[in-house]
Amino acid sequence: MAQLGLIGLGKMGFNMRERLRAAGHEVIGYDRNPDVTDSTSLEDMVSKLDGPRIVWIMVPAGEPTRQTVAELGNLLSEGDLVIDGGNSKYTDDKINADLLAAKKVGYLDCGVSGGVWGKDNGYGLMVGGAASDVEKAMPIFDALRPEGPRDEGFSHAGAVGSGHYAKMIHNGIEYGMMQAFAEGFELLEAAKVVENVPAVIKGWQRGTVVRSWLLDLLVRALDEDPELDDLEGYVEDSGEGRWTLEEAINNAVPAPVISAALFARFASRQEDSAAMRAVAALRNQFGGHSVKKVGG
Repeated sequence: MAQLGLIGLGKMGFNMRERLRAAGHEVIGYDRNPDVTDSTSLEDMVSKLDGPRIVWIMVPAGEPTRQTVAELGNLLSEGDLVIDGGNSKYTDDKINADLLAAKKVGYLDCGVSGGVWGKDNGYGLMVGGAASDVEKAMPIFDALRPEGPRDEGFSHAGAVGSGHYAKMIHNGIEYGMMQAFAEGFELLEAAKVVENVPAVIKGWQRGTVVRSWLLDLLVRALDEDPELDDLEGYVEDSGEGRWTLEEAINNAVPAPVISAALFARFASRQEDSAAMRAVAALRNQFGGHSVKKVGG
């Protein structure tokens, strides 16, 4: 049995705590929401952990994560380990790692995919950092990843920063895949020759080369709302698509699909479209992201 401090018990953090506990691990969580927290403060959470401690951060990227890392640096001891499992930009990781290294505290960055379904299906994990720190946290990673071969749901991508870099590219690919399904949906709806669009898309789930979990989620959304007309085609972006394109430019790698998918999200905020309603529905299905209801 491993012991873990988990900071941030929102949509993913809460479910991660439940999955880890179901696997027999002890999780002591901290969240500002008194209804879900196990501790009254970060200091209280750290005091309940036995050394050497492992603390996993699941808070919003940027300043909230940087501030949490800094606070932990003042609370943890030599030999402890911090894992940032949020969607931080990979360039933040070296800064966080260097800050903690001064306290002789280890640091791993972990890209996490799985959304609100991860509690039951497991999470895809992409980790950056020292091999010794990865090995220290492996019981936690093994409990969180999907069942089956470790290398099909977990990867040690390289040094600090590589985990979040891999997740950034993963999300860029996700943008393109979602947009392709969405445009196909709109074209089917526009074609007078197709009378039952949800049936066509559902029929792709087995035997076709486009079958995937994203397709399954689109089918689920269409089962709930066959025209997707309960949604506005308004889609936000989390930032990782933008970062992916920055890297494409920096490395002179053409990424027309990902760039078009990101720009389509920008367009969604200016006018409604069937394609963007499909993207909104997919984001809501796999990640529990908020959507705008028609008339809401």
